[in-house]
Amino acid sequence: MAISSPAGPPRDRSLQTPRRRLILDRLARWIVSAGGLAIIVAILGILVFILLEVWPLLRSPRVTVARRLEVPLAAPGAQIGAVLSDEHRAALAALTTDGRVLTVDPDSGKVLKSDDVLGAGLPQPSARPTLTELKTQPESRLLTAATSDGRVLLVPVAFDISFSDQGKRATATTVGPPELLEVDLQGRAVRHFAAQVDGEGSATVAAEIAAGEGPETLAIVRRATEENAITGEKTASAIRHEARLPGPLTTLYLDAAQKNLYGGTSDGEILWWPLQDGEPGTVTTVSAGTSPITALTTLIGGRSLVVGQQDGSLSVWLQVRQADDSFRLTRVRDFPRHPGAIRALAASPRDKGFLAADDQRLGLYYSTSHRTLWEGTAPVAGAASLFYAPKADGGLVAAGDRIASLDVVNPHPEVSWRTLFGKVWYEGYDHPDYVWQSSGASDDVEPKLSLTPLLAGTLKGTFYSLLLAIPLGVFGAMYASQFMHPAFKRILKPLIEIMASLPSVVLGFLAGLWLAPRLEKTVPSLALMALILPLFVLLAGFAWKSLPRAFRNRFPLGSEVFLFVVVLALGIWLCLSLSKPFEQLAFGGNFQSWLLTTTGLPFDQRNAVVVGLAMGFAVIPIIFAIAEDAFSNVPGNLVAGSLALGADRWQTVTRVVLPTASPGIFSAIMIGFGRAVGETMIVLMATGNTPIMEWNPFNGFRTLSANIAVEIPEAPHGGTLYRMLFLAGLLLFLITFVINTVAELVRQRLRERYQQL
Repeated sequence: MAISSPAGPPRDRSLQTPRRRLILDRLARWIVSAGGLAIIVAILGILVFILLEVWPLLRSPRVTVARRLEVPLAAPGAQIGAVLSDEHRAALAALTTDGRVLTVDPDSGKVLKSDDVLGAGLPQPSARPTLTELKTQPESRLLTAATSDGRVLLVPVAFDISFSDQGKRATATTVGPPELLEVDLQGRAVRHFAAQVDGEGSATVAAEIAAGEGPETLAIVRRATEENAITGEKTASAIRHEARLPGPLTTLYLDAAQKNLYGGTSDGEILWWPLQDGEPGTVTTVSAGTSPITALTTLIGGRSLVVGQQDGSLSVWLQVRQADDSFRLTRVRDFPRHPGAIRALAASPRDKGFLAADDQRLGLYYSTSHRTLWEGTAPVAGAASLFYAPKADGGLVAAGDRIASLDVVNPHPEVSWRTLFGKVWYEGYDHPDYVWQSSGASDDVEPKLSLTPLLAGTLKGTFYSLLLAIPLGVFGAMYASQFMHPAFKRILKPLIEIMASLPSVVLGFLAGLWLAPRLEKTVPSLALMALILPLFVLLAGFAWKSLPRAFRNRFPLGSEVFLFVVVLALGIWLCLSLSKPFEQLAFGGNFQSWLLTTTGLPFDQRNAVVVGLAMGFAVIPIIFAIAEDAFSNVPGNLVAGSLALGADRWQTVTRVVLPTASPGIFSAIMIGFGRAVGETMIVLMATGNTPIMEWNPFNGFRTLSANIAVEIPEAPHGGTLYRMLFLAGLLLFLITFVINTVAELVRQRLRERYQQL
């Protein structure tokens, strides 16, 4: 007989979780997890995108040799002394020491055409002088040379670029006509010279004439060309000036505007003559050391002078305004010394960069960022001529019968740690400073990309907004949570949280167009409010406390808030009414004039006080909501236990509730900090957006976020400014990340410390 095991107790199906609910719970968990991961991936994707846009700023420039050309020269012993090319480097022109201009194929080095420009310019070709010095003037597209009979040869070179129907480019080189400009009437040899021709055909030539038995002479010839507006006839006139030199020169340089002439001496002195229509003013002499000056050039715009010396020293000098409104050449930057004497300099036609060559080395430098971008072996030893291509994407080095064509990749030379966060001595300034000015009146103005004023402005706006938001938000949350009647709290808390829904553009609009003009007229009332309102609140509290308990008990707990509202309204009205009399009494009738006269601080209508009030109003709801939740989440048994032990309500709140809620309060403050740091529209509309570094509450500033909003429409895609704005966004990302990380660490420590209460 089979014995069956006893059956277990029947299962109560009512206690089992329905399968449908399990599936829904699991699906919900997957959806929430997927959403969280998607947010993390999205944030990481944004970070990666920002990093990819910023990364090119860190790329190192490079200079490579595209081609080395050996040019066949007709005359024995002739050498190439000056070279230039078109903007595409599709045609080359070279001036040789025998007075010929060679049109050279840039790919093969073959001479396509040879023009005897020296012989063509001579009235008597039989009396052929020798050339004593050859130079390239890239701003004027000139090949120039000095002669042994006191003249200067000017050879204009034009490159005519055309395109076929198929888009193929063709470049035609036109040489001349050459011109021999007589500098010394006695026919003495020109030792050193400088020449420039402007777009209207007017030329200025400065030359050091061989001394012979007398003192060295500086001769300056100004040839002006005038065109008759009716007949179109052109007439030329020449004015000649002479000045005595303190000693022999080693080099001369004339800027493209023909307003400043510079000379170097064997004693390491720099001579500077301001020119007015070719007439030299009083010479200024400054010392660059004891080593002879071997090369001079000015950077684009003519405000920075680059000086090369015999010992390889390389420096940049600026014309700095002095206290008496005069200008003095001031040495502002020194670059690493070359192993040999600086033989040639070439300034970039598009930025503040330049090439420098000695006998064996070649370097690429940038003045504003004080960067040595690249250094290497010179492709041609003993460079006699150095040329920077018009597009700043290449160059030429020539010596003897050789020409080397260079490829230059230099996308963002303006950026360095110094220009981003340090003081930089910019052109036109009398001292180093932190400056943000992304664009100027012309391309000649160097970009000023210091992020320090923007960081200071971000912290300034955040400080003044939190100065208002933290006390009101935290203490308001404390009062609403611990002292206010629940019925009133149910009304007040939603109203305050609704404040967070107000668009920041509306707050910025009201702050800039309504609050700022009114605040400008009633600034003294703010000082009165800082004194009177706390006094009124204390007096109102004392008066309420002095009322009989039986009378106070007739009102719900927290009803005294209405008394304080009335008192504060009366206090504000009183302060506004007394603004003018108080201003007359304390500030002589005009606060703005008193501020400027007494402290030297200006007053701007849109200032940090306006931003503090408007942005504080935007941050208060966030701090209030999170802090109120922190206060309300304190266990009731802690409050009851404290009160049962005899502590009054204030002692319980300050010694039990506040420490316990401190992690949440700290989180509220940090979240408010992050909100203020990233605010854009209020700052954009309520300040003057001036990137200055002052903590004066009565002037404006510019923040990182507002700067992005202002500059992004004008930033060319892929340019330095474009990537700098992404760098500003990365800084904001890092600031908020660090703040949130520190806040979380502090919150955890506070939580561990007070969780045993």
